[in-house]
Amino acid sequence: MLKGQPRATSPRPAISPAPGASEVFQLLRDGQPRTRAELAQLTGLARSSVASRVDTLMGLGLVAPYGGAASTGGRPPSLFALNPGARAVVAADIGATHARAILADLSGRELAEERQALTIGDGPDAVLGWLAGTVGTLLARGGLPASELAAIGIGLPGPVEHRTGRPINPPIMPGWDRFDVPARVQESYDVPVLVDNDVNIMALGERSFHWPGTTELMFVKVATGIGAGIISGGSLQRGAQGTAGDLGHVRVAYGGEVVCRCGNTGCLEALAGGPALVAALNERTGGTLTSSQDVIELVRSGDAGAVQVIRQAGRDIGDVLAACVNLINPSVIVIGGSLAQAGEHLLAGIREVVYQRSLPLATEHLRIVPSVAGDRAGVTGAAVLAIDHVLSPESIEAACAALTTG
Repeated sequence: MLKGQPRATSPRPAISPAPGASEVFQLLRDGQPRTRAELAQLTGLARSSVASRVDTLMGLGLVAPYGGAASTGGRPPSLFALNPGARAVVAADIGATHARAILADLSGRELAEERQALTIGDGPDAVLGWLAGTVGTLLARGGLPASELAAIGIGLPGPVEHRTGRPINPPIMPGWDRFDVPARVQESYDVPVLVDNDVNIMALGERSFHWPGTTELMFVKVATGIGAGIISGGSLQRGAQGTAGDLGHVRVAYGGEVVCRCGNTGCLEALAGGPALVAALNERTGGTLTSSQDVIELVRSGDAGAVQVIRQAGRDIGDVLAACVNLINPSVIVIGGSLAQAGEHLLAGIREVVYQRSLPLATEHLRIVPSVAGDRAGVTGAAVLAIDHVLSPESIEAACAALTTG
């Protein structure tokens, strides 16, 4: 993210776009200002080729002059950097009973925010209708015309076929199965619409802004359900059909015949998900707890029974994560979701089993930590999803080609 902003520039005359400008642009995406000479050295291109590519990127508005570099004699060389204000994206994190949407620039800096209590079970027309209206509100609050909107990123609380943006058999989203989410949103805004499940975008958000140098990371969401976003080799791993990381329906060895909502027995979610913990405490005490938040409040008050239940949930989750550690060898496991608010009791149970049952080499430098982004991980990740699309080599090359025909 830039520490300063590139200088504003006056409109430039029409230019002849240079092919391969995306190669130069990817070096400027990090916001670090560089000279043409530095770019030539990094790419191996001739300075004249770099100059033509920089001119193309400036014509698109994606790159702008940035101050001036120190002179070694003669005229100081010019610096260039990403212009984060060139376009904007909207990011939405839609949960079971809430939604949060933000307007962000191309560096991910938030420009405006809207929150709303809503029910995902009301169906796609109602929820996406709210989103379409909210996009307009955010643009107005940010003082931007709709033409400045480059993409929309959306996180949903269920399995999503990322290629099409359609939810697939989502258990808590009646009416959403195979619904064409991008097409519905594009009725109002003709821009790319990227859709993914909530835990994947949480992994993107947590990693991009709090663990940027980490290439091997798992984000584990512990709430009503339990799932993981897996980043390996620096890239989000969705699997063949987008179901990678569905930890909640991995069978726990001692899960017995506890019935899960998926129809199988002994699933991790049926033992350690929010509703399971509520039921376990009510059975122990004859209580009338109704939500995960009730469990968290008991843990925070020091209730011994609640602490035991949360600690055991951590052990159950750790049992599944130990296998994941041996299989994919992450360097960081981030624990998020509503039940992560229970704090160190949950993490202690997870760490106890993971460090005991995983291979010593796999855990030698492994960190198991609470989420830093908290409830903002999802919307932050949705912004990353949209920005990564807008600034991808393919999108940059397409924009360059459009200059030729525009």
